[in-house]
Amino acid sequence: MITKKQVKYIQSLSQKKLRDSEKQFVAEGPKLVEELLSIAHMRPVQLYATAAWLAKSTVKLVPVQEVTEDELQKISFLSTPHQVLGIFAQPAPLATSSNWQLILDGIQDPGNLGTIVRIADWFGVRKIVCSLDTADVYAPKVVQSTMASIARVSVVYADLVDYIKSLQGLSVVGAVLGGKPLATVHVQLPAALVIGNESKGIRPPVLSLLTDSVTIPRVGEAESLNAAVATGILLSHLVTA
Repeated sequence: MITKKQVKYIQSLSQKKLRDSEKQFVAEGPKLVEELLSIAHMRPVQLYATAAWLAKSTVKLVPVQEVTEDELQKISFLSTPHQVLGIFAQPAPLATSSNWQLILDGIQDPGNLGTIVRIADWFGVRKIVCSLDTADVYAPKVVQSTMASIARVSVVYADLVDYIKSLQGLSVVGAVLGGKPLATVHVQLPAALVIGNESKGIRPPVLSLLTDSVTIPRVGEAESLNAAVATGILLSHLVTA
């Protein structure tokens, strides 16, 4: 039986302050939890699972507590809990390199951030640098949206002006209205792609540091593109160009 203390602790991980101090995060559902368990540097702290999941699971040497569906509902951050919830230690930043990195300036929507992490993973982008006011990558909704890509992409937070200045000659391309048409942009690698806030775009101090700008040409009448959708379109061209 799960205790009130356990319920309170798990629920506290909805708060960034607690996630930061405990260096832990929550992941839910068989697909996500099992994929995280299969990645060597991801360390599970505790799993809470139903009998149905345990009956077909092959997990070994991981602390697991059986819970009922009702108990899982009490600790879950999902509207419909699904068999298993895992608490994992936040991994150290990965020592990786790739031709491209992403810089996110004020991405607020958790779903957007999680999807951008997943898109980065798809295109082999191993590093994302976020402004200090970007959504927390370890928030439950973000983790769920990454579909385990959170384990393969290093996400860090920094003052973007200071960070971009430290890049020393790296190409820094920003997604802006009125930039160069995407098909005409050819960038010297390695490079960084800057994606701005969903409604306000890239802030002026960051804009001033761009070495180039790019726009996805509009054919129809839509006013704007979702930040994650735009990221996918841009990386699809830039990474494979």
